Amino acid sequence: QVQLVESGGGLVQPGGSLRLSCAASGRTFRSYPMGWFRQAPGKEREFVAHISTGGGVSYYADSVKGRFTISRDNAKRTVYLQMNSLKPEDTAVYYCAATTTCSGAGCYGTAAYNYWGQGTQVTVSS
Repeated sequence: QVQLVESGGGLVQPGGSLRLSCAASGRTFRSYPMGWFRQAPGKEREFVAHISTGGGVSYYADSVKGRFTISRDNAKRTVYLQMNSLKPEDTAVYYCAATTTCSGAGCYGTAAYNYWGQGTQVTVSS
């Protein structure tokens, strides 16, 4: 069992940056591949980024590639999402998630992740 708590959301102007954090409980954090998802009002939750257990492999949704960076610090049991060049369409609730069943390429769907945080709101507006 792992509990996830996101932080770092807020209001930012277009073109600005935010860094989200996701703190995990439990000593097995380093064994979980992790992901970030987001959900805008009236839309389904969508994949943003994924990172492997050691941090050596990561991949992104096309909509954020080149602007967002996922990273993790296993000693601190924390995964991060650095978001640069933010756009109004990035406005959403952002969730981190852990998986015990999916590794490598292809961990894009919400069903691949079995632990979720409560989410943090990101609003991009002038």
